[in-house]
Amino acid sequence: MSKKYAPATERNREPIRQVLETELPEGGGILLEIAAGTGEHAVYLSNAFPQWQWQPTDPDPEAIASIAAWRDEQGGANLLAPIQLDASAPEWPVERADAMLCVNMTHISPRAATQGLFAAAARLLGKGAPLLIYGPFLEADVETTQSNLDFDASLKARDPQWGLRDLAWIDALAEASGLHRTARHAMPANNLTLVYRKT
Repeated sequence: MSKKYAPATERNREPIRQVLETELPEGGGILLEIAAGTGEHAVYLSNAFPQWQWQPTDPDPEAIASIAAWRDEQGGANLLAPIQLDASAPEWPVERADAMLCVNMTHISPRAATQGLFAAAARLLGKGAPLLIYGPFLEADVETTQSNLDFDASLKARDPQWGLRDLAWIDALAEASGLHRTARHAMPANNLTLVYRKT
C-alpha cells in the first residue's frame, strides 16, 4: 500500500496550522514543503490554506508514493504533485518559493541536510519570506526533558549522523545564510517551530 501513516501527525498538525496562520504572508504564493514524509501534513495544511500552491518534496521514493496517494485521495487543486528532492544536494529542482516548511527533518538526517536547507532558503526565498522548521531542539538556557534526551540517544543509536540539533548551531547556520530567527513557538511534546526570514 502506497499510503503511509505517521502517528504524530494528528497531534501536531493543528498546532502547526495555527503557527502558519500567524506567520505566512496573507497573499499566498508557492509554499515548498521539505521532507514531507507520508504526505499527511501536505494534505491537511494545503486544504487549510487554499491560497497557497503547496509543493511537497521528499528524498525517499516510498515517501513520494505515499504523498501522491494522499494527494489523489484528499488533496485539493492547490496541492501539487510531489517532487523527489534531497535537501543536502547543492542544486534543487525548484526555482523559487514564497515560503518554506520543514517538519521533523533536522534530527532525522545528517547535518548536511539542514545546511542545504538554509543554503536553498537563501537562494529561493525573497526578502522577509519565512522558513519554518518544526522539531525537537537542544537549547543552552532551557533544561532538556528526559524524553528528548532518550529520543536523542535512540536516534544516534540508529544512525550516528542523526540527533537533536543545538538551537545555537541552527541560528548560526541561518545567520551565515542571510536569514534571521524572528520567532520561537513552543509546540506539543517538547517540540518547537522556529521561524527564519531573509534579511
